[in-house]
Amino acid sequence: MQYAHITGWGKCVPPAKLTNDDLATFMETSDEWIKTRTGISERHISHVNTSELATVAAQNALLAAGIDGSELDLIILATASPDTLIPNIASTVQANVGATCGAFDINAACSGFLYALGMGSSMIKSGQNKKILVIGAERLSFYLDWSRRETAVLFGDGAGAVVIEASNEPGGVLGYELNNDPAARDILSSGFGTQMDRFDSSSLDFFINLNGQEVFKRAIHGMGGLSTKVLENCNMSKEDVDLVIPHQANERIIDTLISRMKIPKEKAFVNIANYGNTSAATIPIAICDALEQGRMTSGQTILSCAFGAGLTSAALLLKWGERTTPINAPTAELPPCEVSALELIKPAVDFFTNRK
Repeated sequence: MQYAHITGWGKCVPPAKLTNDDLATFMETSDEWIKTRTGISERHISHVNTSELATVAAQNALLAAGIDGSELDLIILATASPDTLIPNIASTVQANVGATCGAFDINAACSGFLYALGMGSSMIKSGQNKKILVIGAERLSFYLDWSRRETAVLFGDGAGAVVIEASNEPGGVLGYELNNDPAARDILSSGFGTQMDRFDSSSLDFFINLNGQEVFKRAIHGMGGLSTKVLENCNMSKEDVDLVIPHQANERIIDTLISRMKIPKEKAFVNIANYGNTSAATIPIAICDALEQGRMTSGQTILSCAFGAGLTSAALLLKWGERTTPINAPTAELPPCEVSALELIKPAVDFFTNRK
């Protein structure tokens, strides 16, 4: 039997940081107001397209795995904010890393990376593929109405990627569970898509909408339920979990989830303060940070869970392998950004604040 192990990991975070104090310069908010409600201190704003973020993360993951892009059998890119819908941006990354294989995007919103990782692990376990690149990349700043405090303070840009490889060694992805709650699909949404009237300029006035209370409630239910299910299906208990890497949407959601699952808070990895919610990129970025900080060690059992628009939810159980350091250090990086985050978002801020 083949097992799917993570052998490489990489991230890409744009250099321009937008702090809570920056947001307070054009909306009624404060650092204290945002931190106490979300746990977020700053987020990153991209000066490049989503595919460039994804490419850098992918290149660093390949370096960490010690393999070349030409060795890949498949690329799965999770995003809700691609540069283009036609063609997919997995093909852009494929060209950039020199791969000759299948490549496609999936959109499961914030659960997208776990959807992709679960799918990729199944492809390996079936014997179909040997080496797969899984990416989560987002440029959610594109969707934001900067006059709406309830969403503008939450989201950021970034990308993360992992390489999964076939191995005879037991471990790797032990199991995963996916679900969707279509009855609640409208409580977290954006009007962007072919439903837009392309001949009406007002159709360009699209942005992320969310019902915060409903999202909070359903996120706890979705992630908690699937986490319990994946543990049961793998014949494991919450006591067997060494580290929890949840989707980084709101620190209050993470605290509530961990508390209800009766898992010690110190087992949860939280890095939302530095990035905000980067949707499909939050979990692979968190994996990179946890490894850098020594929070992930050989042989650990790791539980990861997520929820997102749809409303999608996912949970995945992983047994980490021996290696916790990259074979080759990350060297891929974005081109320099010559302006501040405030300058990057100024056209959008002016558009949304002046239309009122």
